[in-house]
Amino acid sequence: MLEEVERWLSRRSWSVADRPLERILAAKRATTVSVVLPALNEEATVGDIVAVIRRELMSEAVPLVDELVVLDSGSTDRTAEVAAAAGARVVARDDVLPRIPAAPGKGEVLWRSLMVTSGDVVCFVDADLRDFSADFVTGIVGPLLTDPDVDLVKAMYDRPLDGAPGQGGRVTELVARPLLNLHWPRLAGFVQPLGGEYAARRSLLERLPFPVGYGVELGLLVDALHTVGLDGLAQVDVGVRKHRHQDGHALGRMAAAIYRTAQLRLSRGHMVRPWLTQFERGERGFEPRTYAVDTEERPPMAEIAEYARRRVA
Repeated sequence: MLEEVERWLSRRSWSVADRPLERILAAKRATTVSVVLPALNEEATVGDIVAVIRRELMSEAVPLVDELVVLDSGSTDRTAEVAAAAGARVVARDDVLPRIPAAPGKGEVLWRSLMVTSGDVVCFVDADLRDFSADFVTGIVGPLLTDPDVDLVKAMYDRPLDGAPGQGGRVTELVARPLLNLHWPRLAGFVQPLGGEYAARRSLLERLPFPVGYGVELGLLVDALHTVGLDGLAQVDVGVRKHRHQDGHALGRMAAAIYRTAQLRLSRGHMVRPWLTQFERGERGFEPRTYAVDTEERPPMAEIAEYARRRVA
Protein backbone atom coordinates (compact mmCIF):
# COMPACT_ATOMS: atom_id res chain seq x y z
CA MET A 1 0.00 0.00 0.00
CA LEU A 2 1.22 3.48 -0.83
CA GLU A 3 2.42 5.56 2.12
CA GLU A 4 -0.04 8.24 1.04
CA VAL A 5 -2.89 5.74 1.41
CA GLU A 6 -1.66 4.64 4.85
CA ARG A 7 -1.68 8.26 5.97
CA TRP A 8 -5.13 8.72 4.43
CA LEU A 9 -6.47 5.72 6.35
CA SER A 10 -5.34 7.29 9.62
CA ARG A 11 -6.80 10.72 8.75
CA ARG A 12 -9.89 10.00 6.65
CA SER A 13 -11.22 6.62 7.84
CA TRP A 14 -13.61 6.87 10.77
CA SER A 15 -16.31 5.09 12.74
CA VAL A 16 -19.86 6.36 13.04
CA ALA A 17 -19.21 6.64 16.79
CA ASP A 18 -16.53 9.28 16.17
CA ARG A 19 -19.18 11.92 15.54
CA PRO A 20 -22.05 11.91 18.03
CA LEU A 21 -25.34 13.15 16.63
CA GLU A 22 -25.21 16.23 18.84
CA ARG A 23 -21.91 17.28 17.25
CA ILE A 24 -23.27 16.74 13.75
CA LEU A 25 -26.39 18.80 14.43
CA ALA A 26 -24.32 21.60 15.94
CA ALA A 27 -22.13 21.69 12.83
CA LYS A 28 -25.05 21.64 10.38
CA ARG A 29 -26.03 25.31 10.74
CA ALA A 30 -27.51 26.45 7.41
CA THR A 31 -26.26 23.48 5.37
CA THR A 32 -29.15 21.54 3.85
CA VAL A 33 -29.16 17.76 3.44
CA SER A 34 -31.06 15.71 0.86
CA VAL A 35 -31.36 11.93 1.08
CA VAL A 36 -32.10 10.06 -2.16
CA LEU A 37 -33.23 6.45 -2.42
CA PRO A 38 -32.99 5.07 -5.97
CA ALA A 39 -35.63 2.34 -6.17
CA LEU A 40 -36.79 -0.33 -8.60
CA ASN A 41 -39.32 -2.85 -7.25
CA GLU A 42 -38.31 -2.49 -3.60
CA GLU A 43 -41.73 -2.47 -1.93
CA ALA A 44 -40.53 -4.95 0.72
CA THR A 45 -37.84 -2.66 2.15
CA VAL A 46 -38.22 0.94 0.98
CA GLY A 47 -40.98 1.80 3.45
CA ASP A 48 -38.98 0.76 6.49
CA ILE A 49 -35.96 2.80 5.36
CA VAL A 50 -38.08 5.89 4.78
CA ALA A 51 -39.82 5.45 8.14
CA VAL A 52 -36.52 5.25 10.05
CA ILE A 53 -35.14 8.37 8.38
CA ARG A 54 -38.38 10.30 8.96
CA ARG A 55 -38.62 9.24 12.59
CA GLU A 56 -34.98 9.55 13.65
CA LEU A 57 -33.51 12.27 11.42
CA MET A 58 -36.37 14.55 10.36
CA SER A 59 -38.06 15.37 13.66
CA GLU A 60 -38.19 18.73 15.43
CA ALA A 61 -35.67 17.37 17.94
CA VAL A 62 -33.32 15.96 15.25
CA PRO A 63 -33.63 18.10 12.08
CA LEU A 64 -30.67 16.60 10.24
CA VAL A 65 -32.33 15.66 6.94
CA ASP A 66 -34.20 18.42 5.13
CA GLU A 67 -35.42 16.45 2.12
CA LEU A 68 -36.16 12.76 1.51
CA VAL A 69 -36.78 11.66 -2.07
CA VAL A 70 -37.43 8.21 -3.51
CA LEU A 71 -36.53 8.24 -7.20
CA ASP A 72 -38.61 5.46 -8.74
CA SER A 73 -36.93 3.86 -11.73
CA GLY A 74 -40.09 2.40 -13.30
CA SER A 75 -41.22 -0.02 -10.58
CA THR A 76 -44.03 -2.44 -11.43
CA ASP A 77 -44.80 -3.25 -7.79
CA ARG A 78 -46.04 -0.95 -4.98
CA THR A 79 -42.68 0.75 -4.36
CA ALA A 80 -44.06 4.24 -5.03
CA GLU A 81 -47.16 3.78 -2.88
CA VAL A 82 -45.24 2.26 0.03
CA ALA A 83 -42.58 4.98 -0.04
CA ALA A 84 -45.15 7.78 -0.18
CA ALA A 85 -47.17 6.27 2.66
CA ALA A 86 -44.03 6.15 4.79
CA GLY A 87 -43.41 9.84 4.23
CA ALA A 88 -41.07 10.20 1.25
CA ARG A 89 -41.54 12.46 -1.73
CA VAL A 90 -41.70 10.06 -4.66
CA VAL A 91 -40.51 11.18 -8.08
CA ALA A 92 -40.75 9.08 -11.22
CA ARG A 93 -37.55 8.87 -13.24
CA ASP A 94 -39.29 9.64 -16.53
CA ASP A 95 -40.79 12.86 -15.15
CA VAL A 96 -37.32 14.34 -14.62
CA LEU A 97 -35.71 16.09 -17.62
CA PRO A 98 -38.30 14.60 -20.00
CA ARG A 99 -36.54 16.03 -23.07
CA ILE A 100 -33.72 13.50 -22.45
CA PRO A 101 -35.01 9.93 -22.95
CA ALA A 102 -34.21 7.87 -19.86
CA ALA A 103 -31.72 5.03 -20.01
CA PRO A 104 -32.14 2.00 -17.76
CA GLY A 105 -29.75 1.83 -14.84
CA LYS A 106 -29.03 3.04 -11.35
CA GLY A 107 -26.60 5.76 -12.41
CA GLU A 108 -29.28 7.34 -14.58
CA VAL A 109 -31.55 7.70 -11.55
CA LEU A 110 -28.81 9.14 -9.35
CA TRP A 111 -27.92 11.69 -12.03
CA ARG A 112 -31.53 12.81 -12.46
CA SER A 113 -31.97 13.09 -8.70
CA LEU A 114 -29.72 16.15 -8.72
CA MET A 115 -32.39 17.91 -10.76
CA VAL A 116 -35.19 17.32 -8.24
CA THR A 117 -33.31 17.86 -4.97
CA SER A 118 -31.89 21.01 -3.48
CA GLY A 119 -29.63 20.00 -0.57
CA ASP A 120 -26.09 21.30 -0.29
CA VAL A 121 -25.20 17.73 0.70
CA VAL A 122 -26.73 14.81 -1.20
CA CYS A 123 -26.80 11.39 0.46
CA PHE A 124 -27.54 8.24 -1.57
CA VAL A 125 -28.95 5.13 0.15
CA ASP A 126 -29.90 1.91 -1.65
CA ALA A 127 -33.56 0.98 -1.22
CA ASP A 128 -33.04 -2.78 -0.69
CA LEU A 129 -31.42 -2.57 2.77
CA ARG A 130 -32.84 -4.70 5.58
CA ASP A 131 -32.62 -3.88 9.29
CA PHE A 132 -31.80 -0.32 8.29
CA SER A 133 -30.13 1.98 10.80
CA ALA A 134 -30.03 5.77 10.75
CA ASP A 135 -26.26 5.37 11.24
CA PHE A 136 -26.02 4.81 7.49
CA VAL A 137 -27.04 8.43 7.01
CA THR A 138 -25.43 10.14 10.00
CA GLY A 139 -22.18 8.26 9.43
CA ILE A 140 -21.63 9.53 5.90
CA VAL A 141 -23.23 12.95 6.24
CA GLY A 142 -21.38 13.78 9.47
CA PRO A 143 -17.89 14.40 8.04
CA LEU A 144 -19.30 16.69 5.36
CA LEU A 145 -20.80 18.89 8.08
CA THR A 146 -17.87 18.84 10.50
CA ASP A 147 -14.91 18.81 8.09
CA PRO A 148 -14.98 21.47 5.36
CA ASP A 149 -12.11 19.82 3.46
CA VAL A 150 -14.09 16.59 2.86
CA ASP A 151 -16.19 16.43 -0.32
CA LEU A 152 -17.31 12.79 -0.61
CA VAL A 153 -17.81 10.09 2.03
CA LYS A 154 -18.40 6.38 1.40
CA ALA A 155 -19.92 4.03 3.95
CA MET A 156 -17.97 0.90 4.84
CA TYR A 157 -19.45 -2.15 6.50
CA ASP A 158 -19.41 -5.90 6.76
CA ARG A 159 -21.52 -7.66 4.12
CA PRO A 160 -22.62 -11.12 5.27
CA LEU A 161 -23.71 -13.65 2.65
CA ASP A 162 -26.01 -16.49 3.73
CA GLY A 163 -25.05 -15.82 7.32
CA ALA A 164 -21.30 -15.91 6.72
CA PRO A 165 -19.56 -12.63 7.62
CA GLY A 166 -17.36 -10.92 5.08
CA GLN A 167 -18.52 -12.99 2.11
CA GLY A 168 -20.63 -10.36 0.35
CA GLY A 169 -19.25 -7.90 -2.16
CA ARG A 170 -18.09 -10.51 -4.64
CA VAL A 171 -17.82 -8.07 -7.56
CA THR A 172 -15.85 -5.72 -5.32
CA GLU A 173 -13.26 -8.36 -4.48
CA LEU A 174 -13.03 -9.97 -7.93
CA VAL A 175 -13.24 -6.90 -10.16
CA ALA A 176 -13.28 -3.47 -8.53
CA ARG A 177 -10.54 -3.92 -5.94
CA PRO A 178 -8.01 -5.36 -8.42
CA LEU A 179 -8.81 -2.57 -10.90
CA LEU A 180 -8.38 0.14 -8.29
CA ASN A 181 -5.18 -1.32 -6.85
CA LEU A 182 -3.61 -1.70 -10.29
CA HIS A 183 -4.75 1.51 -11.96
CA TRP A 184 -5.77 3.92 -9.17
CA PRO A 185 -3.70 2.73 -6.18
CA ARG A 186 -4.52 5.91 -4.27
CA LEU A 187 -8.05 4.49 -3.92
CA ALA A 188 -6.84 1.16 -2.52
CA GLY A 189 -7.86 2.14 1.01
CA PHE A 190 -11.59 2.11 0.31
CA VAL A 191 -13.23 -0.89 1.99
CA GLN A 192 -16.46 -0.70 -0.05
CA PRO A 193 -15.69 1.19 -3.26
CA LEU A 194 -18.89 -0.09 -4.91
CA GLY A 195 -21.17 0.48 -1.92
CA GLY A 196 -24.40 2.31 -2.66
CA GLU A 197 -24.35 4.42 0.50
CA TYR A 198 -22.33 7.60 0.09
CA ALA A 199 -22.78 11.34 0.49
CA ALA A 200 -21.16 14.25 -1.28
CA ARG A 201 -21.36 17.97 -1.66
CA ARG A 202 -23.63 19.03 -4.48
CA SER A 203 -20.84 21.33 -5.68
CA LEU A 204 -18.83 18.19 -6.47
CA LEU A 205 -21.58 15.93 -7.82
CA GLU A 206 -22.81 18.50 -10.33
CA ARG A 207 -19.32 18.59 -11.91
CA LEU A 208 -19.00 14.82 -12.42
CA PRO A 209 -20.20 12.64 -15.30
CA PHE A 210 -22.49 9.77 -14.26
CA PRO A 211 -22.27 6.33 -15.90
CA VAL A 212 -25.91 5.35 -16.36
CA GLY A 213 -25.61 1.78 -15.05
CA TYR A 214 -23.69 -0.40 -12.62
CA GLY A 215 -20.44 1.47 -13.19
CA VAL A 216 -21.68 4.63 -11.47
CA GLU A 217 -20.03 4.01 -8.09
CA LEU A 218 -16.60 3.27 -9.51
CA GLY A 219 -16.87 6.09 -12.01
CA LEU A 220 -17.83 8.69 -9.40
CA LEU A 221 -15.06 7.56 -7.06
CA VAL A 222 -12.34 7.72 -9.72
CA ASP A 223 -13.55 11.06 -11.07
CA ALA A 224 -13.87 12.51 -7.57
CA LEU A 225 -10.26 11.54 -6.89
CA HIS A 226 -9.13 13.47 -9.94
CA THR A 227 -11.37 16.43 -9.08
CA VAL A 228 -10.78 16.99 -5.35
CA GLY A 229 -7.81 14.73 -4.54
CA LEU A 230 -7.53 11.88 -2.06
CA ASP A 231 -7.82 14.09 1.02
CA GLY A 232 -11.21 15.26 -0.25
CA LEU A 233 -12.48 11.68 0.10
CA ALA A 234 -13.28 9.72 3.26
CA GLN A 235 -15.03 6.60 4.57
CA VAL A 236 -16.98 5.77 7.73
CA ASP A 237 -17.66 2.38 9.32
CA VAL A 238 -21.42 2.06 9.89
CA GLY A 239 -21.54 -1.60 10.96
CA VAL A 240 -23.31 -4.30 8.96
CA ARG A 241 -25.17 -4.04 5.65
CA LYS A 242 -27.92 -6.56 4.92
CA HIS A 243 -29.56 -6.52 1.54
CA ARG A 244 -30.85 -8.60 -1.35
CA HIS A 245 -27.99 -10.38 -3.15
CA GLN A 246 -27.82 -10.75 -6.92
CA ASP A 247 -27.46 -14.07 -8.73
CA GLY A 248 -24.29 -15.03 -10.60
CA HIS A 249 -25.46 -13.87 -14.01
CA ALA A 250 -26.46 -10.43 -12.70
CA LEU A 251 -23.07 -10.16 -11.00
CA GLY A 252 -21.39 -10.97 -14.31
CA ARG A 253 -23.23 -8.14 -16.04
CA MET A 254 -22.34 -5.83 -13.18
CA ALA A 255 -18.68 -6.80 -13.45
CA ALA A 256 -18.62 -6.15 -17.19
CA ALA A 257 -20.14 -2.69 -16.76
CA ILE A 258 -17.64 -1.82 -14.03
CA TYR A 259 -14.73 -2.96 -16.15
CA ARG A 260 -16.07 -0.93 -19.08
CA THR A 261 -16.36 2.16 -16.87
CA ALA A 262 -12.77 1.71 -15.74
CA GLN A 263 -11.52 1.11 -19.26
CA LEU A 264 -13.22 4.26 -20.48
CA ARG A 265 -11.36 6.26 -17.85
CA LEU A 266 -8.06 4.61 -18.66
CA SER A 267 -8.21 5.38 -22.33
CA ARG A 268 -10.51 7.57 -24.36
CA GLY A 269 -9.22 5.85 -27.48
CA HIS A 270 -9.76 2.16 -28.21
CA MET A 271 -12.81 0.76 -26.45
CA VAL A 272 -13.45 -2.86 -25.52
CA ARG A 273 -16.38 -4.59 -27.19
CA PRO A 274 -19.44 -3.48 -25.16
CA TRP A 275 -21.19 -6.87 -25.11
CA LEU A 276 -21.19 -9.76 -22.67
CA THR A 277 -22.21 -13.33 -23.52
CA GLN A 278 -23.30 -15.62 -20.69
CA PHE A 279 -24.61 -19.19 -20.76
CA GLU A 280 -27.74 -20.71 -19.26
CA ARG A 281 -28.78 -24.34 -19.43
CA GLY A 282 -31.85 -24.80 -21.59
CA GLU A 283 -33.68 -27.68 -23.26
CA ARG A 284 -30.85 -28.08 -25.80
CA GLY A 285 -27.96 -27.72 -23.38
CA PHE A 286 -26.11 -24.53 -22.62
CA GLU A 287 -27.59 -21.62 -24.55
CA PRO A 288 -25.84 -18.27 -25.03
CA ARG A 289 -27.43 -15.04 -23.87
CA THR A 290 -25.78 -11.82 -24.99
CA TYR A 291 -26.30 -8.53 -23.16
CA ALA A 292 -25.23 -4.99 -23.94
CA VAL A 293 -22.80 -3.58 -21.39
CA ASP A 294 -23.70 -0.14 -20.05
CA THR A 295 -21.69 2.30 -22.15
CA GLU A 296 -23.57 5.58 -21.91
CA GLU A 297 -22.63 8.32 -19.48
CA ARG A 298 -24.51 11.47 -18.56
CA PRO A 299 -22.58 14.75 -18.64
CA PRO A 300 -21.97 16.78 -15.48
CA MET A 301 -25.32 18.14 -14.32
CA ALA A 302 -23.83 21.64 -14.29
CA GLU A 303 -23.81 21.45 -18.11
CA ILE A 304 -27.58 20.81 -18.34
CA ALA A 305 -29.50 23.95 -19.29
CA GLU A 306 -32.53 23.20 -17.10
CA TYR A 307 -30.30 22.70 -14.07
CA ALA A 308 -28.43 25.94 -14.73
CA ARG A 309 -31.70 27.85 -15.01
CA ARG A 310 -32.94 26.36 -11.76
CA ARG A 311 -29.78 27.43 -9.95
CA VAL A 312 -30.14 31.00 -11.21
CA ALA A 313 -33.79 31.11 -10.15
